Formats: sequence, structure tokens, C-alpha cells
Amino acid sequence: MEQAIDTETIRRFFDDCAPTWEQTAPHNTPLISQILDHAGITAGQDVLDVACGTGILFPDYEMRQVRSLTAIDLSPEMARRAARKCPSAQVICGDAATLDFGRTFDAIMVYNAFPHFPQPEQLLKNLKKFLRPGGTLTVAHGMSREQIQLHHASHASAVSVELPSIEELSRLFSQYFTVEFSISNEDMYEVVGRNP
Repeated sequence: MEQAIDTETIRRFFDDCAPTWEQTAPHNTPLISQILDHAGITAGQDVLDVACGTGILFPDYEMRQVRSLTAIDLSPEMARRAARKCPSAQVICGDAATLDFGRTFDAIMVYNAFPHFPQPEQLLKNLKKFLRPGGTLTVAHGMSREQIQLHHASHASAVSVELPSIEELSRLFSQYFTVEFSISNEDMYEVVGRNP
């Protein structure tokens, strides 16, 4: 499941995408609401948004009245745009698979980004360190696995690994979390794990 992809290539690719990201990234509000419901993201939580891009989900977190929002993206240009979108968020430019966040969170969300982490197990292991007991870590996509695979094959093959089947990802999650929810259908792909 792990592949060698150069992080500098990923960084440059998403820096180049940043200026038009808001126009090309779909934002299906009802679907995102379902994803955040499954993830258990509610008012008063401290949330970490991993690979946040330009802050696509920031308005959704604000509508849910989260207590604090921390976000991270590997791309400096994506992080800069995200910080501008929500001045109250702490936006970090860095690698979520290795960074020491220095604090813990109630919920961690990896939305529309998991195939861009060439070492998914390393990502989960690192994020677990910063998830409070009882907190949730979610990997989600707002489209089917098949659509994701086709999209990445045609647009982002140099910066993507194959998205595992929902069963494979659930097995990987179960090494670190209690799997509370999983779905893979024509509309979405999502696994939610709770930290024991």
C-alpha cells in the first residue's frame, strides 16, 4: 500500500493548483454535512483538518461552532490561501505524517486527500498521537472510490497512490482505532475510527 512519491513533487503540484482550487474542487454541502455527521464533529470541539487545501471545509466547521480549528497542508500556497479564508484558524504548512502538533484534538479530518499520502500507515500512526481518548479520526471523500481512481489517473497520477478498498482501509484503521463507521458507495467513501 506504500509507494515512493517525492513530497517536493506533491508540494509543487498543489502550489500550482491553488489559484483555481476553489473553482475546481466540488463542494456538495449536503454530502459534506453527512460526512461531518458520521465523523461526530460538533460544537465545542477542537478540530484538526489534514491536507486542508484552501480551506474548503472551514465554513462547514464554523457552522458547527467548533471551539478551535487547526489545519495543515503540505503546499505553502494552499496553506496561505486557507489562512486568509479563516483568520481564527491556526494554519500550518507542513507534513501531517511527521509533524509534532504539540497538542491534542477531539476530531481529525482527512478530506479528499488520502491518496496523496504515500505512506498511509505512517500518517495514521502519527495522527493517533494527537487524538484525545474518545476522539475520532476520519478519512473521507465526497465521491465514489471509482470516481477518485479515475480522476487521479487522469489528473494527478504523479502525486497519488491507489485509494484502498473500504475493507482494506478499515483493517488498517482497526490496528489503531475502533472502526465506528465505514461506507463506500456511488456518492462517498468514508471510514471513521475512534481512539480508545
